[in-house]
Amino acid sequence: MAVRFAVARLEHLGINPAPLLSQSRLSAADLSNHNRISVISQIEFLGRVSRATKDNWIGLTLAQDFDLREIGMLYYVAASSRCLDDAFRRLERYSRIANEALAIQIDREPTCRIGLTYTGVPRHLDRHQMECLAVVLLRLCRQVVGQKLVPLRVSFVHHRSGDLRAIRRLFGCDIEFGALADEMHFDRRILELPLVKVDPFLNELMVKMCEDAISLRTSNTSPLRTLVENTIAPLLPHAEARAKTVARRLGLSERTFARRLAEEDLRFGEILDELRRDLAVRYLEEENLQASQIAWLLGFHQPSSFSHACRRWTGLSPLEFRGATASLRLEN
Repeated sequence: MAVRFAVARLEHLGINPAPLLSQSRLSAADLSNHNRISVISQIEFLGRVSRATKDNWIGLTLAQDFDLREIGMLYYVAASSRCLDDAFRRLERYSRIANEALAIQIDREPTCRIGLTYTGVPRHLDRHQMECLAVVLLRLCRQVVGQKLVPLRVSFVHHRSGDLRAIRRLFGCDIEFGALADEMHFDRRILELPLVKVDPFLNELMVKMCEDAISLRTSNTSPLRTLVENTIAPLLPHAEARAKTVARRLGLSERTFARRLAEEDLRFGEILDELRRDLAVRYLEEENLQASQIAWLLGFHQPSSFSHACRRWTGLSPLEFRGATASLRLEN
């Protein structure tokens, strides 16, 4: 979904999407033939579109500019439900029809919490798609009840800096970045809201179609490494990215966690180090982030520790690496 809208955005701005698609291992044929697109490729493509259009909020831009009916079956099975709680139950069960890596979890006490998680996809690689998904979900909730619902609070795992007024206006509340989970909280009373287009006959038909669709999909178990990365990432700024803490969050003892890693020839220290490296490269692209802030986001106690790690990863200091990547972008 987001890839098609991003291509249309590029074409509207007079930018040829073909090179960006190719760099993300995608093609125009994938889109025209409605081929299933890997979530990793989607994430990579949105990142490239953000840079090409100089739109640091490309996910928000795309999420606001399309007819929600283009979501397809997922829209109709939710919109034809009896009340918002029923719509949430449908979204929770069938979300992977639209995105095989996305899971939606709904908790109903003490508030209505809508959690968004990836399975089998490294969460730290993404920010644009998760923001796009959250806005689309909010738009869907508002449209099906005919009210401008406002969350109590919204949080994202990834980091953001700079001017946040646009996203705050969009959601109508403060946004927490660098949080432990991607989620929206509402007053639980919204669950009882009736939908404006209740259609039990259409809903019965759509439920059958969705059940048929998910029965055709094979379930893929999330690789352990990705699961560990997605658990580590939100712990970094809190300096809690330790094997003991990760094991507890995964519901494992330290011994079982270590054995599971060893069975797949993985080492916790290497996963942590490589995750920090990937995030460091991303954060250094943000010119308004100081090295001391990046050090904190990565869980280093001192900026000097981050500088040493950056030299080990790239052969350059943070300042040198930032200058080199800026020059490369200008050349391209």
